[in-house]
Amino acid sequence: MYKYFSSRALRWIQTMTFAIKEINQRSDLLPQLKLGFHIRDSCDDIPVSLRASLLLVNGQPETGSRAESVNRDKVIIGDAGSGVSMALLRSLGSFHIPLVSYFASCSCLSNQREFPTFMRTMPSDAFQIRALVRLVSYFRWTWVGVIGVESDYARFAIQLFLQESVQYSVCAAYTHFYPVALSQQALDELMDVIQMTSAKVIINFSSESEMQGILREIKRRNITGLQWIASEAWATATLLWEKFGDLLTGTLGFAIRKADAIPGLKEHLASLRPAYIHESAFLAEFWEETFNCRLNGSVNSHSHGVHNYLDRLPCKGTENLEDIYSPYSDVTQLRVSYNVYKAVYLVAHALQDMSNCKAGKGPFPKGTCADPKNFKPWQLIHYMRCANFSALGAKVNFDQNGDPIAYYDLLNWQRSPEGSLHLVKVGFYDASSPAGHSLVINESVIQWPVGKQWLNFASQASRSVCSDSCPPGSRIARRKGKPICCFDCVPCAEGEVSNKTDSLECSRCSDDTWPNKARDLCIQKTIEYLSYYELMGMVLCAVSLFGACVSLSILAIFFTYKDTPLVRANNMELSFLLLVFLAICFLVGLLFIGEPSDWLCRIRYPAFGISFALCISCLLAKTVVVLMAFRSTLPGSNVMKWFGPNQQRASVLLGTVVQVIICLIWLLTSPPRANNNTDYHSATIIMECATGSEAGFWCVLGYISILACMCFLMAFLARKLPDKFNEAKFITFSMLIFFAVWITFIPVYVSTAGKYTVAVHIFAILASAFGLIFCIFAPKCYIIILKPEKNSKKNMINR
Repeated sequence: MYKYFSSRALRWIQTMTFAIKEINQRSDLLPQLKLGFHIRDSCDDIPVSLRASLLLVNGQPETGSRAESVNRDKVIIGDAGSGVSMALLRSLGSFHIPLVSYFASCSCLSNQREFPTFMRTMPSDAFQIRALVRLVSYFRWTWVGVIGVESDYARFAIQLFLQESVQYSVCAAYTHFYPVALSQQALDELMDVIQMTSAKVIINFSSESEMQGILREIKRRNITGLQWIASEAWATATLLWEKFGDLLTGTLGFAIRKADAIPGLKEHLASLRPAYIHESAFLAEFWEETFNCRLNGSVNSHSHGVHNYLDRLPCKGTENLEDIYSPYSDVTQLRVSYNVYKAVYLVAHALQDMSNCKAGKGPFPKGTCADPKNFKPWQLIHYMRCANFSALGAKVNFDQNGDPIAYYDLLNWQRSPEGSLHLVKVGFYDASSPAGHSLVINESVIQWPVGKQWLNFASQASRSVCSDSCPPGSRIARRKGKPICCFDCVPCAEGEVSNKTDSLECSRCSDDTWPNKARDLCIQKTIEYLSYYELMGMVLCAVSLFGACVSLSILAIFFTYKDTPLVRANNMELSFLLLVFLAICFLVGLLFIGEPSDWLCRIRYPAFGISFALCISCLLAKTVVVLMAFRSTLPGSNVMKWFGPNQQRASVLLGTVVQVIICLIWLLTSPPRANNNTDYHSATIIMECATGSEAGFWCVLGYISILACMCFLMAFLARKLPDKFNEAKFITFSMLIFFAVWITFIPVYVSTAGKYTVAVHIFAILASAFGLIFCIFAPKCYIIILKPEKNSKKNMINR
């Protein structure tokens, strides 16, 4: 039996009687029929409800009950509970009696194969669950507690929630069922679960009565800061506010669609007088509980007050419902009452459609119609499913499962300045809207709960997450064995970015871009090459030009003093050639500065190889000339005629042609090319000249080394020849410097990258060229310019 009297339930009953009375008075709806009713109390208990339903089906109303129909009842409007409705449907299935529920929302009842005679004006929980999941996802509550009473309603609702929440990355921190009769042990278990987790948002699938026990224990334990999400079963249970308003401030919940007003209902509810209520146990119980008095000859057999029923004073007969507030007469939140109203009109419109059927065009076999005054229950079901009507301006129709199109108001429990409850509509959910637009919320008017009971509201929603969101620049790494909402944030790997919160993966940047420091954006890579506009490039350019100028200046000096013994004695023609080739070597360094291109790369390396081959070939010829000149001074020697000027020129040309052939083969097989290198430093594009063929590059260097070795060997042999100014020893020194430079160059060249490799190459070219010019020509310039007295034939031939 009830532990408390439900004034709301009585309002639902009165709404049904009002709707039936309204229909019976209409001339446009069922003018030839009158609706009647029998009312039984299910006590929210399956055995009691089954007994009452079977009495109605069998046409045996209890003695003294009100009956306005002479026919056997054809439709049952009820029950409010999903579990009781399921039991009735299974028991009455063989009778095919239509059952229209105004409050049973379990999605399990949508199974038409199992419950073919069930319809309802209450949306299925499948819609409510979608709305709840979108609600918690909207506020980024990814870690929520889900509790519910042990019932089919809560069990199916929680199951649906867990399934639906996966696609929105919402996780249940816990799911907990508690019994209808809440013992202290059951409450302790529930409180322990709530307190042991970090979830601050709790969704509760229960009715008003179970919620009272939970809130009482929460208040006793002083648990604060919880954000309650109400299922539609208690989203408008205003009685909870009287004792637990501090705990419920900020509660959000979806409530079924509200009727702004049902014309005449308020007057109908307030028309109760003691003279009219003796015949109804419901009305008698309500009257005595509301006014705390005792009616003479009352048929009420229940007492829920704190005082003994017999101690109550007799009712005066002057009591008036308009003098007090009661949930029964409160018509500001006509939600379930509106469902009851629509349920009655559903039956009426189905009967009206049945009455409008024309013989031969009916929906049944051979076009037959049903008799509205003597129809089969399954015939009424057909018309009920096809019903399409308006109730108080709102369209009422049903899907293939007998469910109405879902529409919910999102309510926020707010404290008014006077301290009373104010249910504020802060949004809505419309299942008929396009995907992504079904939930609409006005955050600015929401009042949020806070951690302390004496504060009214917070300025923003609380956080309820297992793990903080991963910022851009990182990705989610799931924790093994944990829900998907529990994760770690791992920075994106090198070369990868993520530009949104909670990215599952990082994306790789393109070849010409690189992550910024935050790794949330791909930016253009730094382009690196040895430029004329940077300090190192400027210095090397200046040194190259200086070296070329020095070479040409010495050439000018030598040309000016070409008739002097010193110049003539050191093979003037080869000296001129060598100075020109050294100037070219210095200028070749300029080819290594600037942005590489294919044509520049194909000129750079051959120019370097050929210019140095010319220089070393000249030195080699000069060294041979020194040796040959000494041999020619010996008695009977005629060797110089075999190495005259023509042969010297030919030797230089021959030494250079070999290098030219090597370069041609290199260019024709695998030439150097411009290349964007990202291997050395991922954040930098190194613009370089790729050698194409490594063998070609090392063959060019190798051939220069062979010429240098030959030159060094001959100069070394001629270093001590009896001559006043022996040029061979200076060539020896120059070759030693040349070897030192290039032996040092090779490991440095291999170990560096980018513009520094190019700078090392230029440095080696300049250093070796300066070594040659200063070792060979500096002593001669010193004598020509500063010691002209030594630049005489006499001085040259004196030992």
